[in-house]
Amino acid sequence: MQDWIGRILSGERRAIARAATAIENRTADAEPLLKALFPHTGKATIIGITGPPGAGKSTLVDQLAVLLRSRGVPIAIIAVDPSSPFSGGALLGDRIRMQRHYADEGVFIRSMATRGQMGGLARGTLEMALLMDAAGKEAILVETVGAGQDEVDIARLADVTAVLLVPGMGDDVQAVKAGIMEIADVFVINKADQPGLSRLEQDLRAMLSLSPHGKEAVPIVKTVASESTGIEEALEAILAVRVSKSRDEAGLWKPRLREMLRDRLIDRLPDEELSAAAAQVAARRQDPYTVLDQLLRRWFGYTD
Repeated sequence: MQDWIGRILSGERRAIARAATAIENRTADAEPLLKALFPHTGKATIIGITGPPGAGKSTLVDQLAVLLRSRGVPIAIIAVDPSSPFSGGALLGDRIRMQRHYADEGVFIRSMATRGQMGGLARGTLEMALLMDAAGKEAILVETVGAGQDEVDIARLADVTAVLLVPGMGDDVQAVKAGIMEIADVFVINKADQPGLSRLEQDLRAMLSLSPHGKEAVPIVKTVASESTGIEEALEAILAVRVSKSRDEAGLWKPRLREMLRDRLIDRLPDEELSAAAAQVAARRQDPYTVLDQLLRRWFGYTD
């Protein structure tokens, strides 16, 4: 274990890849490894990239990676892909699109399958980001799966969240309604060479002006990522937000710990016990609230 930890801290790709697999598969080695690595984290900037399907998230991440590497910044890319309905694994589309980075020792790319997880991230994405941080990556780009309005988990993970929009996608501001609008630190209007740009920007500014959370100051950047247009402006806007945004570590870790606690409790509950409880509720022999109370008392010592 100590040798493995040392190789991760030195940035050895094979050791990092082995650790990433352990984290994603939740093996017995994963937790002690993360415990040992945690004191070495807290240095990287985590940049979340989210938005609706087809907005160009992968292309933007690819271009941001090129720009960051041109500045000598070691980076990691965590691409959350939809799960295959057959194998349960990631479809790996992002790995295919980012092949040019694989020869670069300063870039580590990892695709993760959602495996039914809601909110745009895969289970273990936080732990994967901590691994990359400890391994010396100064910038970590996290691309969410592109699910839609409920894709707000990235705000619990990222230091800066960029929300991508595209002109002419039906209701132009549909993607920024509800919760996802509140998580944006930067709006990126990609494919800005398409018709409808002016309307989208006008509608977006109007919505921001009505926000009760002071969102009118959120920068709006226009890009054509496929042509490398506006990428530097997008990166500068993201970095400027990172500098100006105070890093509330306690504020970040409170929701993270809540999710980690929930996952740990679920992991410790035997699946057969949950299946038996589900059968009782489905047959209407018990209500779900009584069943939950019974499970809490039996397995976690919970008392009212």
